[in-house]
Amino acid sequence: MKSTVQIELLPLGKVLRVKQGAALQEVLFAEGVEFPCGGRGRCKGCRVKVLAGDLPPPPGQESLLSPEEIAAGWRLACQGRANDDLRLELAQWEAAILSDESPFAFAPRPGLGVAIDLGTTTLVAQVVDLQTGHVLGVITALNQQARHGADIMSRVDFALSSAGRAQLQDLVRRQIGGLIDALLLPIAERRAELNAVVIAGNTVMHHLFCGLDISPLAHHPFEPTEDGLKVFSPADLEWNLPAGARVAFLPCLGGFVGSDILCGILATGLHESSTPAILLDLGTNGEMVVGNRDKLLCASTAAGPAFEGARISMGMRAATGAIAAVEVAGSSLQCRVLGEGPARGLCGSGLVDAVAGGLELGLIHPSGRLLTPPSLMLSPPVGLSQGDIRELQLAKGAIAAGLRILLAEWGVAPGEVRKVCLAGAFGNYINRASARRIGLLDFPLEKIVPVGNTALLGAKMVLGSAHAAETHCAKLRKILRHVPLNENNQFQEIFAEAMLFPETS
Repeated sequence: MKSTVQIELLPLGKVLRVKQGAALQEVLFAEGVEFPCGGRGRCKGCRVKVLAGDLPPPPGQESLLSPEEIAAGWRLACQGRANDDLRLELAQWEAAILSDESPFAFAPRPGLGVAIDLGTTTLVAQVVDLQTGHVLGVITALNQQARHGADIMSRVDFALSSAGRAQLQDLVRRQIGGLIDALLLPIAERRAELNAVVIAGNTVMHHLFCGLDISPLAHHPFEPTEDGLKVFSPADLEWNLPAGARVAFLPCLGGFVGSDILCGILATGLHESSTPAILLDLGTNGEMVVGNRDKLLCASTAAGPAFEGARISMGMRAATGAIAAVEVAGSSLQCRVLGEGPARGLCGSGLVDAVAGGLELGLIHPSGRLLTPPSLMLSPPVGLSQGDIRELQLAKGAIAAGLRILLAEWGVAPGEVRKVCLAGAFGNYINRASARRIGLLDFPLEKIVPVGNTALLGAKMVLGSAHAAETHCAKLRKILRHVPLNENNQFQEIFAEAMLFPETS
Protein backbone atom coordinates (compact mmCIF):
# COMPACT_ATOMS: atom_id res chain seq x y z
CA MET A 1 0.00 0.00 0.00
CA LYS A 2 1.51 3.34 -1.07
CA SER A 3 2.02 6.00 1.57
CA THR A 4 1.64 9.03 -0.73
CA VAL A 5 -0.52 9.95 -3.69
CA GLN A 6 -0.20 12.52 -6.46
CA ILE A 7 -2.68 15.34 -7.06
CA GLU A 8 -2.48 17.32 -10.30
CA LEU A 9 -4.23 20.70 -10.22
CA LEU A 10 -5.50 22.21 -13.45
CA PRO A 11 -5.26 24.81 -14.92
CA LEU A 12 -2.40 25.57 -12.51
CA GLY A 13 -0.30 22.74 -13.89
CA LYS A 14 0.84 22.06 -10.33
CA VAL A 15 1.55 18.56 -9.02
CA LEU A 16 1.42 17.80 -5.30
CA ARG A 17 2.60 14.76 -3.37
CA VAL A 18 0.51 14.28 -0.25
CA LYS A 19 -0.03 11.62 2.36
CA GLN A 20 -2.56 9.03 1.26
CA GLY A 21 -5.88 9.77 2.91
CA ALA A 22 -5.10 13.47 3.38
CA ALA A 23 -8.18 15.71 3.60
CA LEU A 24 -8.59 17.69 0.38
CA GLN A 25 -9.74 20.67 2.42
CA GLU A 26 -6.30 20.93 4.04
CA VAL A 27 -4.43 20.32 0.78
CA LEU A 28 -6.42 22.67 -1.46
CA PHE A 29 -6.79 25.53 1.00
CA ALA A 30 -3.01 25.98 0.81
CA GLU A 31 -3.46 26.46 -2.96
CA GLY A 32 -6.07 29.18 -2.53
CA VAL A 33 -9.32 27.21 -2.77
CA GLU A 34 -11.94 28.77 -0.52
CA PHE A 35 -14.27 26.93 1.86
CA PRO A 36 -17.02 29.53 2.46
CA CYS A 37 -19.04 27.48 4.96
CA GLY A 38 -15.95 26.27 6.80
CA GLY A 39 -15.96 22.81 5.25
CA ARG A 40 -19.34 21.83 6.68
CA GLY A 41 -20.80 20.71 3.36
CA ARG A 42 -23.47 23.42 3.38
CA CYS A 43 -22.55 25.26 0.18
CA LYS A 44 -21.03 24.57 -3.25
CA GLY A 45 -18.17 27.01 -2.92
CA CYS A 46 -15.38 24.38 -2.91
CA ARG A 47 -16.40 22.39 -5.99
CA VAL A 48 -13.68 20.60 -7.92
CA LYS A 49 -14.02 18.46 -11.03
CA VAL A 50 -12.39 15.03 -11.05
CA LEU A 51 -10.71 14.55 -14.46
CA ALA A 52 -8.82 11.40 -13.47
CA GLY A 53 -8.69 9.16 -10.45
CA ASP A 54 -11.31 7.96 -8.01
CA LEU A 55 -13.07 10.35 -5.61
CA PRO A 56 -16.44 8.84 -4.66
CA PRO A 57 -19.12 11.29 -3.49
CA PRO A 58 -19.91 10.66 0.18
CA PRO A 59 -23.50 10.17 1.36
CA GLY A 60 -25.44 13.40 1.45
CA GLN A 61 -23.50 15.17 -1.29
CA GLU A 62 -26.45 14.72 -3.65
CA SER A 63 -28.37 17.27 -1.58
CA LEU A 64 -26.09 19.99 -2.96
CA LEU A 65 -24.95 18.53 -6.28
CA SER A 66 -27.36 17.32 -8.93
CA PRO A 67 -27.06 13.77 -10.35
CA GLU A 68 -25.83 15.36 -13.59
CA GLU A 69 -23.09 17.29 -11.77
CA ILE A 70 -21.96 14.20 -9.87
CA ALA A 71 -21.94 12.17 -13.08
CA ALA A 72 -19.83 14.89 -14.72
CA GLY A 73 -17.22 14.52 -11.97
CA TRP A 74 -18.05 17.43 -9.70
CA ARG A 75 -17.32 16.95 -5.99
CA LEU A 76 -17.18 19.05 -2.84
CA ALA A 77 -13.53 19.23 -1.86
CA CYS A 78 -14.38 19.72 1.83
CA GLN A 79 -15.78 16.18 2.00
CA GLY A 80 -13.07 14.36 0.02
CA ARG A 81 -9.85 12.55 0.85
CA ALA A 82 -6.93 11.79 -1.44
CA ASN A 83 -6.95 8.01 -1.35
CA ASP A 84 -5.95 7.73 -5.03
CA ASP A 85 -3.91 9.69 -7.58
CA LEU A 86 -6.14 12.54 -8.78
CA ARG A 87 -6.32 15.12 -11.54
CA LEU A 88 -8.58 17.95 -10.42
CA GLU A 89 -9.84 21.02 -12.26
CA LEU A 90 -10.03 24.21 -10.20
CA ALA A 91 -9.76 27.94 -10.81
CA GLN A 92 -6.39 29.65 -10.57
CA TRP A 93 -6.94 31.66 -7.42
CA GLU A 94 -4.30 34.37 -7.37
CA ALA A 95 -5.82 36.99 -5.11
CA ALA A 96 -4.39 40.51 -5.12
CA ILE A 97 -4.30 41.47 -1.44
CA LEU A 98 -4.34 45.19 -0.71
CA SER A 99 -1.21 46.54 0.94
CA ASP A 100 -0.20 50.13 1.71
CA GLU A 101 2.67 52.34 0.58
CA SER A 102 1.39 55.66 1.92
CA PRO A 103 3.82 57.99 3.72
CA PHE A 104 2.99 58.47 7.39
CA ALA A 105 4.02 60.74 10.23
CA PHE A 106 6.46 59.20 12.70
CA ALA A 107 8.82 60.11 15.51
CA PRO A 108 12.26 58.68 14.60
CA ARG A 109 13.74 56.17 16.99
CA PRO A 110 16.14 53.24 16.64
CA GLY A 111 15.00 49.78 15.62
CA LEU A 112 12.54 47.94 13.43
CA GLY A 113 8.80 47.48 13.78
CA VAL A 114 6.22 45.27 12.12
CA ALA A 115 2.67 46.41 11.34
CA ILE A 116 0.03 43.74 10.68
CA ASP A 117 -3.48 43.93 9.29
CA LEU A 118 -5.15 40.72 10.45
CA GLY A 119 -8.29 40.38 8.36
CA THR A 120 -10.91 37.67 8.35
CA THR A 121 -9.85 36.63 4.84
CA THR A 122 -6.36 38.05 4.34
CA LEU A 123 -3.25 39.12 6.23
CA VAL A 124 -0.79 41.86 5.34
CA ALA A 125 2.44 42.56 7.22
CA GLN A 126 5.10 45.22 6.69
CA VAL A 127 8.47 45.70 8.37
CA VAL A 128 9.36 49.34 8.97
CA ASP A 129 12.63 51.09 9.78
CA LEU A 130 11.58 53.18 12.79
CA GLN A 131 14.46 55.62 12.23
CA THR A 132 13.50 56.56 8.66
CA GLY A 133 9.89 55.42 8.33
CA HIS A 134 10.80 53.38 5.25
CA VAL A 135 8.95 50.14 4.57
CA LEU A 136 11.66 47.48 4.14
CA GLY A 137 9.42 44.59 3.19
CA VAL A 138 5.84 43.48 2.74
CA ILE A 139 4.20 40.06 2.76
CA THR A 140 0.59 38.98 2.19
CA ALA A 141 -1.30 35.74 2.73
CA LEU A 142 -4.73 34.23 3.06
CA ASN A 143 -5.81 33.82 6.66
CA GLN A 144 -5.43 30.10 7.33
CA GLN A 145 -8.40 30.22 9.68
CA ALA A 146 -10.62 30.67 6.61
CA ARG A 147 -10.64 26.92 6.05
CA HIS A 148 -13.03 26.86 9.02
CA GLY A 149 -15.43 29.45 7.61
CA ALA A 150 -15.31 32.41 5.21
CA ASP A 151 -17.35 34.82 7.31
CA ILE A 152 -17.02 35.99 10.89
CA MET A 153 -19.98 34.10 12.36
CA SER A 154 -18.85 30.81 10.79
CA ARG A 155 -15.51 31.38 12.50
CA VAL A 156 -17.24 32.13 15.80
CA ASP A 157 -19.37 29.00 15.42
CA PHE A 158 -16.26 26.86 14.91
CA ALA A 159 -14.52 28.52 17.85
CA LEU A 160 -17.40 27.47 20.13
CA SER A 161 -16.94 23.81 19.19
CA SER A 162 -14.73 21.44 21.15
CA ALA A 163 -11.09 22.62 20.83
CA GLY A 164 -12.12 25.00 18.03
CA ARG A 165 -10.92 28.18 19.73
CA ALA A 166 -7.51 26.70 20.54
CA GLN A 167 -7.14 25.48 16.97
CA LEU A 168 -7.96 28.89 15.48
CA GLN A 169 -5.64 30.63 17.95
CA ASP A 170 -2.79 28.28 17.11
CA LEU A 171 -3.35 28.69 13.35
CA VAL A 172 -3.21 32.47 13.37
CA ARG A 173 -0.35 32.79 15.85
CA ARG A 174 1.81 30.33 13.93
CA GLN A 175 0.97 31.97 10.63
CA ILE A 176 1.80 35.51 11.77
CA GLY A 177 5.00 34.31 13.43
CA GLY A 178 5.98 32.67 10.15
CA LEU A 179 5.18 35.82 8.16
CA ILE A 180 7.39 37.91 10.44
CA ASP A 181 10.22 35.39 10.01
CA ALA A 182 9.82 35.64 6.23
CA LEU A 183 9.86 39.45 6.40
CA LEU A 184 13.09 39.49 8.41
CA LEU A 185 14.90 36.89 6.30
CA PRO A 186 16.19 39.36 3.64
CA ILE A 187 17.46 41.69 6.41
CA ALA A 188 18.66 38.95 8.77
CA GLU A 189 21.59 41.09 9.95
CA ARG A 190 19.05 43.50 11.51
CA ARG A 191 16.81 40.89 13.12
CA ALA A 192 18.00 41.82 16.64
CA GLU A 193 16.74 45.39 16.06
CA LEU A 194 13.06 44.35 16.03
CA ASN A 195 11.45 45.90 19.09
CA ALA A 196 7.75 46.38 18.27
CA VAL A 197 4.90 44.55 16.55
CA VAL A 198 1.48 46.21 16.20
CA ILE A 199 -1.56 44.16 15.10
CA ALA A 200 -4.93 45.52 14.01
CA GLY A 201 -8.01 43.41 13.35
CA ASN A 202 -11.72 43.09 13.94
CA THR A 203 -13.12 41.99 17.29
CA VAL A 204 -13.29 38.30 16.39
CA MET A 205 -9.69 38.28 15.14
CA HIS A 206 -8.68 40.13 18.34
CA HIS A 207 -10.32 37.50 20.54
CA LEU A 208 -9.06 34.50 18.58
CA PHE A 209 -5.46 35.74 18.49
CA CYS A 210 -5.46 36.77 22.15
CA GLY A 211 -7.08 33.55 23.37
CA LEU A 212 -10.15 35.25 24.83
CA ASP A 213 -13.60 33.82 25.44
CA ILE A 214 -15.54 34.32 22.22
CA SER A 215 -18.95 33.25 23.49
CA PRO A 216 -20.14 36.85 24.22
CA LEU A 217 -19.89 37.49 20.48
CA ALA A 218 -22.15 34.55 19.67
CA HIS A 219 -25.35 35.83 21.30
CA HIS A 220 -27.23 38.99 22.18
CA PRO A 221 -26.12 41.68 23.02
CA PHE A 222 -22.95 40.73 21.06
CA GLU A 223 -20.71 42.79 23.33
CA PRO A 224 -17.20 41.56 24.18
CA THR A 225 -16.10 41.58 27.79
CA GLU A 226 -12.33 41.85 27.14
CA ASP A 227 -11.77 44.08 24.13
CA GLY A 228 -8.89 46.25 25.33
CA LEU A 229 -5.24 46.52 24.35
CA LYS A 230 -3.41 43.20 24.75
CA VAL A 231 0.37 43.05 25.04
CA PHE A 232 2.50 39.92 24.60
CA SER A 233 6.15 38.95 24.64
CA PRO A 234 7.56 36.74 21.85
CA ALA A 235 7.83 33.93 24.40
CA ASP A 236 4.08 34.18 25.12
CA LEU A 237 3.41 33.50 21.44
CA GLU A 238 6.26 31.02 20.91
CA TRP A 239 7.80 33.35 18.33
CA ASN A 240 11.54 33.28 17.66
CA LEU A 241 12.02 37.05 17.98
CA PRO A 242 14.20 39.26 20.21
CA ALA A 243 13.07 38.80 23.80
CA GLY A 244 12.56 42.52 24.33
CA ALA A 245 10.14 42.96 21.42
CA ARG A 246 6.67 44.17 22.42
CA VAL A 247 3.71 42.66 20.57
CA ALA A 248 0.54 44.76 20.90
CA PHE A 249 -2.91 43.86 19.58
CA LEU A 250 -4.75 47.19 19.48
CA PRO A 251 -8.08 47.50 21.31
CA CYS A 252 -11.54 47.28 19.80
CA LEU A 253 -14.07 50.10 19.82
CA GLY A 254 -17.22 48.17 20.78
CA GLY A 255 -19.25 45.19 19.59
CA PHE A 256 -17.83 43.93 16.30
CA VAL A 257 -16.03 47.23 15.61
CA GLY A 258 -12.38 46.35 15.99
CA SER A 259 -8.96 47.97 15.99
CA ASP A 260 -8.90 47.88 12.18
CA ILE A 261 -11.47 50.68 12.36
CA LEU A 262 -9.55 52.45 15.14
CA CYS A 263 -6.56 52.45 12.76
CA GLY A 264 -8.82 53.62 9.95
CA ILE A 265 -9.85 56.66 12.00
CA LEU A 266 -6.19 57.51 12.60
CA ALA A 267 -5.24 56.98 8.95
CA THR A 268 -8.03 59.14 7.53
CA GLY A 269 -7.83 61.83 10.21
CA LEU A 270 -11.55 61.53 10.87
CA HIS A 271 -10.94 62.42 14.51
CA GLU A 272 -9.33 65.71 13.43
CA SER A 273 -11.96 66.78 10.88
CA SER A 274 -13.96 69.94 11.56
CA THR A 275 -16.91 68.72 9.45
CA PRO A 276 -18.74 65.37 9.57
CA ALA A 277 -17.32 62.55 7.45
CA ILE A 278 -17.82 58.79 7.12
CA LEU A 279 -15.42 55.85 7.27
CA LEU A 280 -16.84 52.65 5.83
CA ASP A 281 -15.21 49.21 5.63
CA LEU A 282 -17.25 46.90 3.42
CA GLY A 283 -16.69 43.23 4.17
CA THR A 284 -18.41 40.29 5.80
CA ASN A 285 -18.81 42.56 8.81
CA GLY A 286 -19.67 46.06 7.60
CA GLU A 287 -18.07 48.56 9.98
CA MET A 288 -18.80 52.29 9.87
CA VAL A 289 -17.93 55.51 11.65
CA VAL A 290 -19.69 58.88 11.37
CA GLY A 291 -18.39 62.09 12.92
CA ASN A 292 -15.66 64.66 13.37
CA ARG A 293 -13.24 65.90 16.02
CA ASP A 294 -16.08 66.62 18.45
CA LYS A 295 -18.06 63.38 18.26
CA LEU A 296 -17.62 59.98 16.60
CA LEU A 297 -20.27 57.25 16.38
CA CYS A 298 -19.36 53.74 15.26
CA ALA A 299 -21.38 50.63 14.47
CA SER A 300 -21.16 47.28 12.73
CA THR A 301 -23.66 45.22 10.83
CA ALA A 302 -23.56 41.65 9.57
CA ALA A 303 -23.45 42.29 5.84
CA GLY A 304 -22.55 38.69 5.03
CA PRO A 305 -19.80 37.64 2.63
CA ALA A 306 -21.47 38.67 -0.66
CA PHE A 307 -19.08 41.61 -1.14
CA GLU A 308 -16.21 39.10 -1.12
CA GLY A 309 -17.90 36.73 -3.58
CA ALA A 310 -18.93 34.12 -1.00
CA ARG A 311 -22.44 32.59 -0.93
CA ILE A 312 -22.76 33.61 -4.57
CA SER A 313 -23.58 30.69 -6.87
CA MET A 314 -20.42 31.21 -8.93
CA GLY A 315 -18.70 33.58 -6.51
CA MET A 316 -14.96 33.86 -5.96
CA ARG A 317 -12.37 36.33 -4.74
CA ALA A 318 -10.95 39.01 -7.05
CA ALA A 319 -8.51 36.60 -8.69
CA THR A 320 -7.65 35.18 -12.09
CA GLY A 321 -10.84 34.23 -13.91
CA ALA A 322 -13.13 36.48 -11.86
CA ILE A 323 -15.55 38.87 -13.52
CA ALA A 324 -14.46 42.05 -11.76
CA ALA A 325 -16.39 44.67 -13.75
CA VAL A 326 -19.58 44.75 -15.81
CA GLU A 327 -20.66 47.63 -18.05
CA VAL A 328 -23.83 48.38 -20.00
CA ALA A 329 -23.00 48.32 -23.73
CA GLY A 330 -26.12 49.21 -25.70
CA SER A 331 -28.73 46.66 -24.71
CA SER A 332 -26.31 44.10 -23.28
CA LEU A 333 -23.77 43.65 -20.51
CA GLN A 334 -20.04 43.59 -21.20
CA CYS A 335 -17.73 41.88 -18.70
CA ARG A 336 -14.08 42.40 -17.77
CA VAL A 337 -12.36 39.23 -16.55
CA LEU A 338 -9.22 39.36 -14.42
CA GLY A 339 -6.32 37.73 -16.23
CA GLU A 340 -8.09 38.21 -19.57
CA GLY A 341 -8.86 34.50 -19.79
CA PRO A 342 -12.20 32.69 -19.66
CA ALA A 343 -14.63 33.66 -16.90
CA ARG A 344 -14.71 31.25 -13.97
CA GLY A 345 -16.67 33.17 -11.36
CA LEU A 346 -17.94 36.48 -10.07
CA CYS A 347 -16.24 38.59 -7.39
CA GLY A 348 -17.82 41.30 -5.24
CA SER A 349 -17.15 44.29 -7.48
CA GLY A 350 -18.46 42.38 -10.50
CA LEU A 351 -21.58 41.38 -8.56
CA VAL A 352 -22.40 45.02 -7.76
CA ASP A 353 -21.76 46.04 -11.37
CA ALA A 354 -23.87 43.18 -12.75
CA VAL A 355 -26.89 44.05 -10.60
CA ALA A 356 -26.52 47.76 -11.39
CA GLY A 357 -26.40 46.92 -15.09
CA GLY A 358 -29.38 44.60 -14.79
CA LEU A 359 -31.37 47.39 -13.16
CA GLU A 360 -30.43 49.84 -15.91
CA LEU A 361 -31.49 47.43 -18.67
CA GLY A 362 -34.76 46.54 -16.94
CA LEU A 363 -33.66 42.94 -16.41
CA ILE A 364 -33.95 43.23 -12.62
CA HIS A 365 -36.99 44.78 -10.91
CA PRO A 366 -36.38 47.33 -8.09
CA SER A 367 -37.81 44.70 -5.72
CA GLY A 368 -34.86 42.50 -6.64
CA ARG A 369 -36.86 40.06 -8.76
CA LEU A 370 -34.90 38.69 -11.71
CA LEU A 371 -36.99 39.18 -14.85
CA THR A 372 -34.95 36.74 -16.95
CA PRO A 373 -35.10 33.51 -14.91
CA PRO A 374 -33.43 31.21 -14.12
CA SER A 375 -30.31 33.40 -14.47
CA LEU A 376 -28.88 36.48 -16.13
CA MET A 377 -25.97 35.22 -18.24
CA LEU A 378 -22.89 37.41 -17.96
CA SER A 379 -19.99 35.56 -19.58
CA PRO A 380 -20.59 31.83 -20.09
CA PRO A 381 -20.61 29.79 -18.00
CA VAL A 382 -20.94 32.52 -15.35
CA GLY A 383 -24.40 33.91 -14.68
CA LEU A 384 -26.30 35.82 -12.02
CA SER A 385 -29.02 33.91 -10.17
CA GLN A 386 -32.01 35.10 -8.16
CA GLY A 387 -30.28 33.90 -5.01
CA ASP A 388 -27.20 36.00 -5.86
CA ILE A 389 -29.33 39.13 -6.12
CA ARG A 390 -30.95 38.38 -2.75
CA GLU A 391 -27.53 37.96 -1.11
CA LEU A 392 -26.48 41.36 -2.44
CA GLN A 393 -29.74 42.90 -1.23
CA LEU A 394 -29.13 41.57 2.28
CA ALA A 395 -25.57 42.93 2.29
CA LYS A 396 -26.31 46.35 0.88
CA GLY A 397 -29.51 46.68 2.93
CA ALA A 398 -27.59 46.10 6.16
CA ILE A 399 -24.94 48.68 5.27
CA ALA A 400 -27.40 51.31 4.03
CA ALA A 401 -29.63 50.86 7.08
CA GLY A 402 -26.69 51.13 9.47
CA LEU A 403 -25.48 54.33 7.83
CA ARG A 404 -28.94 55.85 7.89
CA ILE A 405 -29.30 55.15 11.63
CA LEU A 406 -25.83 56.48 12.48
CA LEU A 407 -26.39 59.69 10.52
CA ALA A 408 -29.73 60.28 12.26
CA GLU A 409 -28.19 59.53 15.66
CA TRP A 410 -25.36 61.96 15.00
CA GLY A 411 -27.80 64.59 13.69
CA VAL A 412 -26.41 65.16 10.21
CA ALA A 413 -28.15 64.83 6.84
CA PRO A 414 -26.45 62.82 4.07
CA GLY A 415 -25.97 66.01 2.04
CA GLU A 416 -23.97 67.58 4.90
CA VAL A 417 -21.37 64.81 4.93
CA ARG A 418 -18.03 66.15 3.65
CA LYS A 419 -16.50 62.86 2.54
CA VAL A 420 -17.21 59.12 2.50
CA CYS A 421 -13.97 57.12 2.92
CA LEU A 422 -14.14 53.55 1.57
CA ALA A 423 -11.54 51.38 3.28
CA GLY A 424 -10.29 47.90 2.43
CA ALA A 425 -9.93 45.92 -0.75
CA PHE A 426 -13.60 45.94 -1.74
CA GLY A 427 -13.88 49.68 -1.17
CA ASN A 428 -10.76 50.19 -3.26
CA TYR A 429 -12.12 48.34 -6.31
CA ILE A 430 -15.88 48.92 -6.25
CA ASN A 431 -17.39 51.09 -8.99
CA ARG A 432 -18.81 54.09 -7.14
CA ALA A 433 -21.52 54.69 -9.73
CA SER A 434 -22.69 51.07 -9.42
CA ALA A 435 -22.69 51.33 -5.61
CA ARG A 436 -24.89 54.40 -5.90
CA ARG A 437 -27.16 52.77 -8.49
CA ILE A 438 -28.02 49.84 -6.22
CA GLY A 439 -28.61 52.13 -3.25
CA LEU A 440 -25.55 51.05 -1.27
CA LEU A 441 -24.10 54.56 -1.07
CA ASP A 442 -26.56 57.42 -1.45
CA PHE A 443 -23.98 60.19 -1.76
CA PRO A 444 -22.64 62.28 -4.66
CA LEU A 445 -19.87 60.41 -6.47
CA GLU A 446 -17.32 63.17 -5.88
CA LYS A 447 -17.68 62.66 -2.11
CA ILE A 448 -16.95 58.91 -2.23
CA VAL A 449 -13.19 58.33 -1.92
CA PRO A 450 -11.31 54.99 -1.82
CA VAL A 451 -8.67 55.25 0.92
CA GLY A 452 -6.91 51.88 0.62
CA ASN A 453 -5.74 49.70 3.48
CA THR A 454 -6.26 52.11 6.36
CA ALA A 455 -5.93 49.33 8.95
CA LEU A 456 -2.32 48.76 7.89
CA LEU A 457 -1.54 52.47 7.56
CA GLY A 458 -3.01 53.19 11.00
CA ALA A 459 -1.02 50.34 12.54
CA LYS A 460 2.17 51.88 11.09
CA MET A 461 1.17 55.25 12.51
CA VAL A 462 0.92 53.67 15.97
CA LEU A 463 4.30 52.01 15.41
CA GLY A 464 5.91 55.31 14.46
CA SER A 465 4.28 57.44 17.10
CA ALA A 466 6.08 58.97 20.02
CA HIS A 467 2.96 58.15 22.05
CA ALA A 468 2.04 54.69 23.20
CA ALA A 469 -0.92 52.83 21.68
CA GLU A 470 -2.74 53.38 24.97
CA THR A 471 -2.59 57.16 24.45
CA HIS A 472 -4.02 56.96 20.94
CA CYS A 473 -6.93 54.86 22.10
CA ALA A 474 -7.64 56.89 25.22
CA LYS A 475 -7.97 60.08 23.16
CA LEU A 476 -10.31 58.48 20.65
CA ARG A 477 -12.50 56.82 23.24
CA LYS A 478 -13.24 60.20 24.83
CA ILE A 479 -15.13 61.32 21.73
CA LEU A 480 -16.29 57.94 20.38
CA ARG A 481 -19.43 55.98 21.18
CA HIS A 482 -20.47 52.56 19.92
CA VAL A 483 -24.08 52.33 18.69
CA PRO A 484 -25.53 48.77 18.88
CA LEU A 485 -27.75 48.62 15.77
CA ASN A 486 -29.52 45.50 17.04
CA GLU A 487 -30.98 47.56 19.88
CA ASN A 488 -32.50 50.15 17.55
CA ASN A 489 -36.27 49.63 17.34
CA GLN A 490 -36.37 50.90 13.75
CA PHE A 491 -33.50 48.83 12.36
CA GLN A 492 -35.61 45.99 10.90
CA GLU A 493 -38.02 48.43 9.26
CA ILE A 494 -35.20 50.54 7.79
CA PHE A 495 -33.32 47.40 6.75
CA ALA A 496 -36.35 46.04 4.85
CA GLU A 497 -36.75 49.35 3.06
CA ALA A 498 -33.03 49.59 2.29
CA MET A 499 -33.05 46.15 0.64
CA LEU A 500 -35.06 47.57 -2.27
CA PHE A 501 -33.16 48.98 -5.24
CA PRO A 502 -33.73 52.57 -6.42
CA GLU A 503 -36.18 52.68 -9.33
CA THR A 504 -33.96 54.96 -11.44
CA SER A 505 -30.33 56.02 -11.58
